[in-house]
Amino acid sequence: MDTPTPLFSLLCFFLFSLFLGEEQHVVEGSRVWTFGFRPNMLFVFGDSYADTGNNRKALASSWKLPYGITFPGKPAGRFSDGRVLTDFIAGYLGIKTPVPYRYRKELGGRLKYGLNFAYGGTGVFDTPAPEPNMTTQIDFLQQLLNDSVYSKRALKTSVALVSLAGNDYSNYIATNGSTAGFPAFIGRVVNQLKVNLKRIHNLGVRKIAASALQPLGCLPQSTAQFSFEQCNESENALVGLHNQLLAQAVNDLNKETNSSSFFVLDMYNAFWNVFNQKQAHQGDSHNPILSCFTCTTPLNMKYLGFFAVSPTFVNPFEPCCVGVSAAFSCGSVDENGVKQYTLCSNPKSKFFWDTVHPTEQGWRAVYSTPALQSSLKQFW
Repeated sequence: MDTPTPLFSLLCFFLFSLFLGEEQHVVEGSRVWTFGFRPNMLFVFGDSYADTGNNRKALASSWKLPYGITFPGKPAGRFSDGRVLTDFIAGYLGIKTPVPYRYRKELGGRLKYGLNFAYGGTGVFDTPAPEPNMTTQIDFLQQLLNDSVYSKRALKTSVALVSLAGNDYSNYIATNGSTAGFPAFIGRVVNQLKVNLKRIHNLGVRKIAASALQPLGCLPQSTAQFSFEQCNESENALVGLHNQLLAQAVNDLNKETNSSSFFVLDMYNAFWNVFNQKQAHQGDSHNPILSCFTCTTPLNMKYLGFFAVSPTFVNPFEPCCVGVSAAFSCGSVDENGVKQYTLCSNPKSKFFWDTVHPTEQGWRAVYSTPALQSSLKQFW
């Protein structure tokens, strides 16, 4: 291959800059940041959509086979066959996935990338999961600041992911919460989430992304009654109220702090982007970004993998791993150690891993959607 001339490289860089529509940026791998702010750390709070191994091994299905069979090849505490949302966002930011809080002492050298405080099954309020709720998770970061593990100055170059995937609402239903009282309870959940977001900001975190609620009525636990063919629209209507209140809370926080520190990750439309997708979109060799990476900047293939494929799924509502009956779930075994679940032949062909959580390929699809990519730009 001929070496590009300096003039040709300069022209590519100029076209690349025009395509971005921004004034002046530094580009490295998948990362684009404006001068003056480069995220160095990611702090994660929330639940199983973001947890990378905090839950206790004796209690969580995420530490049982077949969880983790795609990555890292064995159960490692992620509620999926492989990577989850946290991993993809860390890749987008160009930093290593922050280690789970439970391993902060064993892997102290990785604390410079941040920490993951998320615990599967938890919410802003207490749930049946015997793990720390979001308030306690934020207490953990506060204690690390008190112990000088981190400083407020260091946190000025950090960002946070706050995941709330619906455990508070599952608990409300399980404890016989009334239908009439549901909207008021949603208001309580969002109000507490608003308190949590502000507290994280007050600790010094620069940018905070709060995930919108995904369409809960489209999770396999809800679509099973329709043979995995359609969503429960009543549940999705309640999700719409949550997301509307969340957007308002984030706007209020930005006004109160006179900043743009808070924003919403559009998980709702990202999931729908995938559900409605008709065909896979492969990386386009004529894409201006990829073309100019080729001619002006060494491309970091580690990050390209997150952008190159936007997979589709024949039936996105049907999970890969399910219990053999309602009494069992993915990862269940009987008293003799015999498997009480069925597993699809290819997790990459499925959007959902179990009745609640996406596969790694499902998360890759969500990450690749216009809805999520547009949201992620607000980290800068």
